[in-house]
Amino acid sequence: MDESRWAPRSSKPLAGRVAGRGGFDSHALPPKLLSDDRNRYLAMQTFTENQEQITSLVNRVLTVASITIGDHTENVLVRYRGQLRIDSTQAYDQLAAALQQYNITPLFREEEGQHVIVLLEGVLNPTPSNPVVNLVLFILTVLSVLFAGALYSYEGPVPENQIEVITVLLRNLKVGIPFAASILAILLAHEFGHYLAARYHKSAVTLPYFIPFPLSLFGTMGAFIQLKAPPKNKRILHDIGVAGPLAGLVVTIPILLIGLALSPVDVISKVIPENSGFILEGNSIFYLFAKYVIHGELLPAPQSYQGMSPVLYWIRYLFTGHPLPLGGRDVMMHPMAWAGWAGLLVTALNLIPAGQLDGGHALYVLFGKKARRLLPVILISLTLLGLVWSGWWLWVALIFFLGQRHAEPLDQITKLNPWRKAIAISALVIFVLIFTPIPLQQIVGG
Repeated sequence: MDESRWAPRSSKPLAGRVAGRGGFDSHALPPKLLSDDRNRYLAMQTFTENQEQITSLVNRVLTVASITIGDHTENVLVRYRGQLRIDSTQAYDQLAAALQQYNITPLFREEEGQHVIVLLEGVLNPTPSNPVVNLVLFILTVLSVLFAGALYSYEGPVPENQIEVITVLLRNLKVGIPFAASILAILLAHEFGHYLAARYHKSAVTLPYFIPFPLSLFGTMGAFIQLKAPPKNKRILHDIGVAGPLAGLVVTIPILLIGLALSPVDVISKVIPENSGFILEGNSIFYLFAKYVIHGELLPAPQSYQGMSPVLYWIRYLFTGHPLPLGGRDVMMHPMAWAGWAGLLVTALNLIPAGQLDGGHALYVLFGKKARRLLPVILISLTLLGLVWSGWWLWVALIFFLGQRHAEPLDQITKLNPWRKAIAISALVIFVLIFTPIPLQQIVGG
């Protein structure tokens, strides 16, 4: 193991400049309302026997202009078109409760200026989760991030044997507490932001699943929760989606600022010994600003701008990571600063405006199906960034194969109110401010 990978930067100039790729908050697609042939037959029989009563229930909330019997290959019983008589949120709650006895779920849609109520076969009854799984994963993640913190913070002699290195770190896990406590506080705030927002809206949701990742820079690949049923409307999808990154940032920012205050500024050595090296953490607009607030200068400060405009220099450095600031000045990151930086990175990854990511939810509640038009722009942009940091190509693949669908609410008629629109727009602005184009640069000697 390379000593410079895990010695603290405060004691060795080449040490401790580590950054990593965080996991993302994986919101699985809500389960579909599916039933077997027998249940479909029973559902159709129930609808046929009670069609008059069901239509009467629909007519209480919708002025019905036309009725179309549905396609059972899509589990659709019937479509009613017209105009809602009452507020859409009140109408949905009233109709969904009334149709539950018939084992039917309503969908609210808009088509060609008309309100459409689609009745589906079946009612979702989410099964309870096993919290033991969540607890075991969390304990393993605590141990894993403690080890990662020790890997970063340990200052003693480094054994030659890899097994002995691991043994030494396990005996010194307590030195990893500042990093572990910081990163776990950020992840817990993020995930319980989602979880508590879902519970507030009475949406079925799992507890957070933490993902341990031993012998890595962070010690974890993040965490995720899973919605067990589609969100009722865009307002609820908005609240659940933005609550995570906003709660995470509330914890991340003070941890980052405290960590930067504990991080001395020193010169980055030009001379890198053979078979040694370090990793430069990337910069975002907000991270540059945070370092300026704490230390009064833009870091990493180059030895010289070489006649280039400082504005053009920093734009080039943000998006290419070059020229390398060897011989310049930068913070020698304290473990809390490292955890805060990781929190910014993970939040930015979650806020990428695509698919099932939190940023994708924000984009969808603002623009609906039109949000899909931005997907090619996101994929092309990340592909181009992959030319300077290859890790983006993995994200292109993940978004292309897993992130093209949005979590569509049951009620798509209900719109966002103005303050929710403002928060959703703010989340996308935050993404621009904390996005790190080049998260990592590995500098190797020899």
